[in-house]
Amino acid sequence: MGIFSKIKKAWFNAITWNMIDDEFYDSLEESLILADVGTAVAAEAVQELRDTVYEKRIQSGDEVKAELRKILARQLEVGDTTLHLETRPSVALIIGVNGVGKTTSIGKLGHRMKEEGKKVLFCAGDTFRAAAADQLEIWADRADVELVRQHEGADPGAVLFDALQAAKARDTDVVLCDTAGRLHNKQNLMNELAKLSKIIDREAPGADRETLLVLDATTGQNGLIQAKQFKETAGLTGIILTKLDGTAKGGIVIAIARELQVPVKFVGLGEGIDDLQPFNAEEFVQALI
Repeated sequence: MGIFSKIKKAWFNAITWNMIDDEFYDSLEESLILADVGTAVAAEAVQELRDTVYEKRIQSGDEVKAELRKILARQLEVGDTTLHLETRPSVALIIGVNGVGKTTSIGKLGHRMKEEGKKVLFCAGDTFRAAAADQLEIWADRADVELVRQHEGADPGAVLFDALQAAKARDTDVVLCDTAGRLHNKQNLMNELAKLSKIIDREAPGADRETLLVLDATTGQNGLIQAKQFKETAGLTGIILTKLDGTAKGGIVIAIARELQVPVKFVGLGEGIDDLQPFNAEEFVQALI
């Protein structure tokens, strides 16, 4: 099971795998829906499993599990799960609503990159939330990376400008930029993210860029709604899914990948600085089934 051994696995507790009948398929579909996979995905996965079991004349529960793993893993194959940040500097905009673990994820991601030998700089671009920069500074100290910040209420674009200038001067590999989690309305959010993108284009033309949305796994289908809105405004390259260890509804990973066609790139599996891990679809479904 590897890194996913921390996930609370309660999807299929009530299923008898060696009784492959209509009741089995109904129970399986219900379990998938309760795990936040989504009704459409659950129905399609179960129908595909029915067809496969019939065509291959499968009778053992272990074989059924193996086929279900393959089906669910395919749902997660929607793009490259690796980060593409090879230029110097590269920029990752970290976006998401307040409370999902955005600043914490930046800290853990920065630590991970530092361990890989990269020179990292944090940009405290969330200037609207009280103490957001202070929280990021704590994580910068933990991860032993540099931080660029201004006063609360400062223009986020100005902070990013300063961070990019510092990154070029200090030969930094990656700038991880925190962003506002909540503005007055969707249009304001769109304008703010567009402004940050223009600053990157102007100050670091040709820089590799990732736009990573942080989602809280425990919010289930509400997280999917958030993700749809951010995809419309920000052009996501990947998802960081936090608090996956604290929910039995890890199926939201599959729903997000399927609905948005955006890959989950990292998952948060605990509170420790090392608990942000690269996502692996095969390990994930192996842990769940």
